[in-house]
Amino acid sequence: MTRLRPSRLVRAAAVCAVFALAACESAPEAPPPPPAPVAPPVSLAPRVIELASAYQAYVREASNISPVFADGPAVHASLRKAAAYQPEQLAAGQVAYAAIVALQDPTFVADVRTYAADPNTRARVRDSILRDPAYVVGFKGSDTAAGLVVAALNGEGSRVRGVGESVKQAAYDVQRQKWSRERVPAPEARLAEAKSLSAAPIVPPADDLTRLNAAALGQTSLPVSGQPLAPPYTPVVIRGMAIAALAALGEGGEANSRYVEALTVDPNNGKCLDMSKLNLYQCLAVAKPWYEDVFCLGQHVLIDTGQCIVRASGDLPPMPVVIPAATPATAAGALSTPVQPQAQPAAAAATAAASVSR
Repeated sequence: MTRLRPSRLVRAAAVCAVFALAACESAPEAPPPPPAPVAPPVSLAPRVIELASAYQAYVREASNISPVFADGPAVHASLRKAAAYQPEQLAAGQVAYAAIVALQDPTFVADVRTYAADPNTRARVRDSILRDPAYVVGFKGSDTAAGLVVAALNGEGSRVRGVGESVKQAAYDVQRQKWSRERVPAPEARLAEAKSLSAAPIVPPADDLTRLNAAALGQTSLPVSGQPLAPPYTPVVIRGMAIAALAALGEGGEANSRYVEALTVDPNNGKCLDMSKLNLYQCLAVAKPWYEDVFCLGQHVLIDTGQCIVRASGDLPPMPVVIPAATPATAAGALSTPVQPQAQPAAAAATAAASVSR
């Protein structure tokens, strides 16, 4: 047997190493694992933000109306401000605002987003919500999100209604002042103006749009709080939560705007606000002195509208009705106690008709 010299051994080892290295370099590398699917960001269509902002703008304006009136023009200015909402827009805006409130609940949003990463799962959940908005009740945190929505809507509706109660009382108190017993000039024009204002949509301020958009996307938060509430929920609460769930899935943006905006429409809520407007028109049609306009403002704009907002949340507390006693005027023309407004019989009849129709 021929024995290799050490030098030959070294050369042979080197040759083997070269071939081994070449073999390693020519072997294909294993492909990297595919990246994990990423959930799309939370998104909400601009039109929904606009509706919510219009609702918020109206609630703020109505809640700031003062029950103190110095003359007829002050009454007219407050009546114009309070009557300036389109029922369909306000009803849709209430649902849109409910959606932004529901997005403030971290548990609800986090659970919805667990279904957002996988495209197929996300599409199935999206379609399930669009077919039946009540599907959202199955998400973890739906009870706390609903509690936030109900508390927010109740608080805002109660504020508007509370201002209306104060204004309605002013209809009696203000009769001590001579100007309040003077006739409203051009009553037909005043009624036509109220109808015109009721047909014009609210244009929300830019600040409201910015604030609510940031809250919807989780960049800031709204100062809302509430206790968890178990179902059943009203259609307004359900629809608001459904829009919030679509937004959390990343399916609530401009691409799906038509479907998302359709969820803001709750016909029953719109009917309540329509009836409030009808009662207002009937009241103004028979009102003559300024103090009767004050009554129409308090009862059939503020109280009725606030009542509709509260009712939409599903938690309507009983509201006592207090009617001051009527007494005749003194010989000097001053009133020792408020006289019941003459417009009240017609207004009361309209209110009764509204309650029957509901």
